[in-house]
Amino acid sequence: MNNNLIKLSADPIVLQRADPWVYKHTDGYYYFTASVPEYDRIEVRRSTTLAGLQDAEPSVAWRKYETGPLSANIWAPEIHYIDNKWYIYFAAAKSAETDNGLFDHRMFVLENESANPLEGIWVERGQVRTRFESFALDATMFRHRDVLYYVWAQKDPNIKGNSNLYISEMANPWTLKGDQAMISTPEYPWEVIGYLVNEGPAVIKRNGRIFISYSASATDYNYCMGLLTADENADLLDPASWTKSPEPVFRTNEAVGLYGPGHNSFTVDENGQDVLIYHARDYKEIEGDPLYDPNRHARAQAFGWKPDGTPDFGLPK
Repeated sequence: MNNNLIKLSADPIVLQRADPWVYKHTDGYYYFTASVPEYDRIEVRRSTTLAGLQDAEPSVAWRKYETGPLSANIWAPEIHYIDNKWYIYFAAAKSAETDNGLFDHRMFVLENESANPLEGIWVERGQVRTRFESFALDATMFRHRDVLYYVWAQKDPNIKGNSNLYISEMANPWTLKGDQAMISTPEYPWEVIGYLVNEGPAVIKRNGRIFISYSASATDYNYCMGLLTADENADLLDPASWTKSPEPVFRTNEAVGLYGPGHNSFTVDENGQDVLIYHARDYKEIEGDPLYDPNRHARAQAFGWKPDGTPDFGLPK
């Protein structure tokens, strides 16, 4: 582990940025986006080092509308490079109000043809339609054996709780096709504290397996990460292909004062070491709704692999 990463694991890489997403591109830059505290815009910044992201100048890719389905609570953007174009996946709502405890988010896509996504025009590709017209958010995507897959969190009107995790093939970067399979629902005690939540999926492929990390429970100190695992040769659209860890794989570490770690992404540092990007707070007690507390900071922490080939995230530090 290099000394730069030891520092990164102790200090936030970007302050007041929840749901952090880092993508290391072939041009040598790390591209960063996340939920901003105002929930009113999508920013992208880049740096040739992870540590440099804090001071990198953010570029506003898109701003919310005054009214309509894209006018409130712009959450959890992710930036991806697919077939020579940039895409941002994000969630937006028509109101900041809730109905029976649920927001009204849907999932949307932006596209940019520029080589540098801090330049050019971001075009709205519209809503990603799923089989339910319901609360949906936190989409990610990955490519496996030349197939694009979309993974997201959504409310099934027929299942108790806030959100489950789903997977589908993609016809293109903004359209799903074929079956949409539910691969996880909140069931363990650590997934149902405050709210019944599975959200924030992120994918890493290693050791002949595909791993999907995700976050569970309310967004206070109970927030934590779980892990789904499938064999790389399995039918990824078959829920039976996925095994869920019975315990959290990353959770609050009171000893060092880091609370509610989650909504992660994966990257590597400048030396190729695997890095977990996540958000956490540095205090436990929150005044008011945790969603409107701005101090979830983006962090980077190196991680390794257990002898059985699964990731070893340890504890926040």
